[in-house]
Amino acid sequence: MDNTTSLGVFPLVRKLSQPIIVLISRFPITPNQITMLSLIAGVGAAACFIQNDYQVRLIGAVLFVFCYLLDNCDGEIARLKHLNSEFGDFFDTFVDWIVHTTLFLALGYGNYQLNGDLVWLWFGFFAGAGASINYFLGLFIKDKDNQLPECEQASLHPNGNDLFVLIFRELTRADFCFILLILTLLDSEWLLLPAAAIGAQVYWLTQFMEGARKFHV
Repeated sequence: MDNTTSLGVFPLVRKLSQPIIVLISRFPITPNQITMLSLIAGVGAAACFIQNDYQVRLIGAVLFVFCYLLDNCDGEIARLKHLNSEFGDFFDTFVDWIVHTTLFLALGYGNYQLNGDLVWLWFGFFAGAGASINYFLGLFIKDKDNQLPECEQASLHPNGNDLFVLIFRELTRADFCFILLILTLLDSEWLLLPAAAIGAQVYWLTQFMEGARKFHV
């Protein structure tokens, strides 16, 4: 049983993906095919951020939002069509890793091309490395909600430190695409790099906190 939590209208991406799920469910498309489309959109978005052209980068930001929306659809479609599988779960997390690592590296390289300062390459590298550490840790750290009886899972509610972890680790991550979109519209997505270089390390460290494994959105 999934132990999901949300705060009001957040995460926005989950709310916006609902009509897309309804639409996609009418077509003969599998969850893994949706995940593959998410991968294509995500890698395409990263490729756009290598460019110095504002309009191309804006297209990349829109593609990244599309990637996130699809990422929120594959699991729901799997449940609706009873197509859940271990491979599908692995493929979904693998794509999530590839997309974020590629995006951070592309942002770093794009900003390096723009001003020639190696610090941007390092920011991109550390952000991508943090995303990679988080992915591989996730392969070895088994979520506690899978180890708890169903009745115990249903009784869990975030409070205190758990609430902080939920907001930072889950809600911020879930709506990350909108943060990128807003910064790109302002032609200021470079602001994301130093924050991501640090935040990505904090993010994987939260895997060792109980709250990070009890709640997800």
